Amino acid sequence: MSASPQDLRAAVAAGILDESQAARLTALINEREGKRVAMPQEDEPFEFFRGFSEIFISIGLIILLSGVGAVLAWFGGLTLLTVVPLICAGVAWWWAKYFTLKRRMTLPSMVLASAYGTGVYIFIFTLLAQAEAGDRTLLIGGFALSALAMVGWYWRFKLPFSAFLTGLFALGAVYSITASIGNIDDLFGSWGTNNLFDLRENPAFATATLLFGVAAFLVGMYFDTRDPHRLGRHSATAFWCHLLAAPALVNTVAMTLLNTGGSSGIGLLSLALLAITVLALVIDRRSFLTAAIAYIAIVIGWIAGDSADFGTWAFILIALGGLITAIGTWWVQLRAFVMRILPNFPGKSRLPPYGSTE
Repeated sequence: MSASPQDLRAAVAAGILDESQAARLTALINEREGKRVAMPQEDEPFEFFRGFSEIFISIGLIILLSGVGAVLAWFGGLTLLTVVPLICAGVAWWWAKYFTLKRRMTLPSMVLASAYGTGVYIFIFTLLAQAEAGDRTLLIGGFALSALAMVGWYWRFKLPFSAFLTGLFALGAVYSITASIGNIDDLFGSWGTNNLFDLRENPAFATATLLFGVAAFLVGMYFDTRDPHRLGRHSATAFWCHLLAAPALVNTVAMTLLNTGGSSGIGLLSLALLAITVLALVIDRRSFLTAAIAYIAIVIGWIAGDSADFGTWAFILIALGGLITAIGTWWVQLRAFVMRILPNFPGKSRLPPYGSTE
């Protein structure tokens, strides 16, 4: 009986095998069986926590870190107030050596990483504000240096979730660089409308979002191709990168095309959604389709007609739910079909294995 992907992931997590050894062992198993074994039906592993004990510990860590900050502020007074966030970030780093490196706890590690990033950001922001830096310098410096701090966290603790926090800080820095007072006024004027991610209506905001999405996607693909069998932290890191990339790319492209207006706008949006679906299947990441659900509903609503009565909404819900359920249920078979009809392209062999499992 050969080892399952779950067995290999457990061996990597326990330190029995490293990721490269696990990947080579998987390749050997597939070669000996004479085929590329398809991943299980639910083949995009994601772990938020491993048990209620992690939730319990995470709540305790949040309360404990809040208490540490309150005690430092109380005893230190105004002279220590500026460095309290930095000290709390240092405490989070210290505790991560136990909860992340030794205990390998997922949710507590995410809490500590968030506390570290928040502490560093508040400290830098406060420091720059006291130095009377300009508004743009204040924002760019705070976000950019916090992003670098999170890169350091990833380098030390190899926590995939820290890539997500790094991306959020980087996105803040990008917006701070591209924004102007006029852009900000337009942005708030567009909030809640269909113009927020439109490249024509809000070019600075939408272009920054699009470029960030492309960068996050490329970083995600870098990690994905290093762990095609999805056994270790590279795949988990790619998951968080794609979670950042999907809404940035999908919203910018889809909203820009939709706002073209009329049947042509719907037609272009439909083609874009088809391309997004194919991309999601090829790279085997559902986050892109998840980000596109609202736009799929818009297309279905257009097909149903302009009458917004109860029956129309019921039809939209049934059609949308049925479509998403069907794609999720037969994802492996759909992906195998798409990958087989696509010609060979650079990197195709480095994507997750594909096959048809009934």
